[in-house]
Amino acid sequence: MNTETKYNPQDYKSDQYVRWCPGCGDYATLNSLHRAMAEINIPPHQIAVISGIGCSSRLPYYMNSYGFHTIHGRGAAIATGVKTARPDLNVWLITGDGDCLAIGGNHFIHAVRRNVDINIVLMNNKIYGLTKGQYSPTSDRGFISKSSPFGTVEDPFVPAELTLGARGQFFARAIDVDLPVMNSVMVAAARHRGTSVVEVLVNCVIFNDGIHKQISEKAFRAERTIFLRHGEKMLFGQNNEKGLVLDGLKIKAVTVGQDGYAPDDILVHDAHEKDVTLHNMLALMKDDLPLATGVIREVDAPTYDESVARQIAEVQARNPVRKLHDLLMSGETWEVK
Repeated sequence: MNTETKYNPQDYKSDQYVRWCPGCGDYATLNSLHRAMAEINIPPHQIAVISGIGCSSRLPYYMNSYGFHTIHGRGAAIATGVKTARPDLNVWLITGDGDCLAIGGNHFIHAVRRNVDINIVLMNNKIYGLTKGQYSPTSDRGFISKSSPFGTVEDPFVPAELTLGARGQFFARAIDVDLPVMNSVMVAAARHRGTSVVEVLVNCVIFNDGIHKQISEKAFRAERTIFLRHGEKMLFGQNNEKGLVLDGLKIKAVTVGQDGYAPDDILVHDAHEKDVTLHNMLALMKDDLPLATGVIREVDAPTYDESVARQIAEVQARNPVRKLHDLLMSGETWEVK
């Protein structure tokens, strides 16, 4: 964190024309990233933005920072290498549901498992947008697309479930039209030590318009989503008149003051709880339960890059060899004349 120079969002914007379709949710994600960097006040030259292939993966061009537009699905591997070699950099991986969870799925789960200190922003529009409308790993069963004209016959990946199943320590979710929530989770992700995964539900106005409208429309967003804050009651609704309670081993939505439910009965969100059980339940809420946004899980754990650096230092301390020449000459040698 820089304390001498005060940066603003404009300092993180490149001079490149932003090439996304008008109305695309990726614009909001880019805007939030600029704002988050300014809030944390990270110098642009200490940021590296990595991406794979897809509409979302154009984002590094629009950042006034180091960037690397890599190949399909391999962004997590490159980001891991960057952070391990340059632990001083603030590393971001920008990816989409196709790039990250299809060809890049294996790299994704292992980056999460290793807890590399990178920030993964997963823009989920449930479609392949760049290649013109094929179904993706997050498309719902029965979804009709150019590559599934009669409807998909597959169940989708749920990014939260995949992250937590891979032993992820940080997962957050935001909707592209809810900028305050998105800004807050971006800042939290940047400050977290370890792999942070932020799922942003974005709208593809061309090939999957309105895919998230059941939760994103302002008229009923307050009733169908819940913004989780660590240490606060799990309340939602237009006037926070509803809340979440445990009903046996399940989460239940109730109206405070009705059916015997008092304010004290409402669950308090603990994002720092190491046991993943309740976090998983919150992340997977659907149907008659509100969709959870905000930081769902945030737990401290050893990071891959710090562990590698510490291991190298320990080995070097025990081994006097410092140069390749010293290593080559450390065994039996002879001179040929």
